[in-house]
Amino acid sequence: MRKKITLKQIAKELDVSISTVSKALRNSIEISEDTREKVQAFAKLYNYRPNNIALSLKNRKTKTIGVIIPEIVHHFFAKVIRGIELVANRRGYNVIVGLSNESFDKEVINMQMLANGSIDGFILSISKETLQQQDYHHFNETISQGMPIVMFDRVVNDIICDKVIIDDMKGSKNAVNKLLNNGCKHVAIITTKDYVSVGRLRTQGYLEALEDHKMIPNSNLILKVDDELLSEDHLDSLEDEIEGLFKRNKNIDGIFAVNELYAIIAMKVARKLNMKIPDDIQVIGFTDGVLSKHATPSLTTVSQHGQEMGEKAADLLIDKLEHEEDEERFQTVVIETNLIERESTK
Repeated sequence: MRKKITLKQIAKELDVSISTVSKALRNSIEISEDTREKVQAFAKLYNYRPNNIALSLKNRKTKTIGVIIPEIVHHFFAKVIRGIELVANRRGYNVIVGLSNESFDKEVINMQMLANGSIDGFILSISKETLQQQDYHHFNETISQGMPIVMFDRVVNDIICDKVIIDDMKGSKNAVNKLLNNGCKHVAIITTKDYVSVGRLRTQGYLEALEDHKMIPNSNLILKVDDELLSEDHLDSLEDEIEGLFKRNKNIDGIFAVNELYAIIAMKVARKLNMKIPDDIQVIGFTDGVLSKHATPSLTTVSQHGQEMGEKAADLLIDKLEHEEDEERFQTVVIETNLIERESTK
């Protein structure tokens, strides 16, 4: 059976744009007769059949952006959505938000449902299960049919599209340097499993900071948490794991956590063990959320600038939708982080 051909493949073979192929297949008078005949003959030879994604993009603009996020309660994603909506509304677009709930299947279903005539393009952050499985077919299929995607925060290099990220490695390195410069000698990290790209990069920043200070990493000070412990039903188990980290390393005087929740629970455990913050132990968390400001003591954090990330992602997507180019160009925008100092550090 002959493999199904896409608009993108036809465009590449004939050295024209996807837009030209789409218009030629619809007999648009904007395209020369010679080009129309050539495109239509090629499409007929390879039995091309347009799908709903291509039709929704090329035949009728919905002026709507689809946003898919891994979780809804996370303060960071709420900030990103706010940024997307600000730009989208200003530029005359609506926003539909879908939730993958960290599930590969839900991510695929959301994309299929929204792409079926509902939206013009996607802004998304990849679910943990998708990253774990390394199955990205649904992104490639969507892009191949001419529907643009902008990825933010959790991205993969294998997908050729626009991306908006922060410098996770540099942000974490600065945070750990802060702890070391404040006099901490035994800094632990509470992080994710390595398949989550942002956790892996933040762990690398931690290791680089230790190296810069001529300190040898201690595997006993690195706690990689299973995702299942992040659910509300398993937070007690997460607390037990972090308490175990403290009890195995009684000389810990600094904690760097790759997200806000890990940091808040680490402070709770420290108080439970009668440690004074920041006198006995200093704590920094990644992501500046509501909990950080209102914790006791308040938490020093690395700010990800979620709203700015959302604004930039929306501008990139809408620019793609409104300014079609014969030569596709993609960019990765890196947004700088900054350290917000509060009471959990000296």
